[in-house]
Amino acid sequence: MTVEKRSEIRPGQRVEIVEKQNQRSGTRTEGVVARILTNSPTHPRGIKVMLTDGKVGRVMAVIS
Repeated sequence: MTVEKRSEIRPGQRVEIVEKQNQRSGTRTEGVVARILTNSPTHPRGIKVMLTDGKVGRVMAVIS
């Protein structure tokens, strides 16, 4: 399940992403959002973000 709405994500939130090279396996990486890279309000494959450690991927889940 991906997070498809940009409004659901804020810098500083803890999220799980899937990096491009892990899309087939679905391996998730956990981190804190540094920047939101998707400009449109929604995206069918998930909102692309950059984590504080520099990793880039699409948000699969927001960790509360």
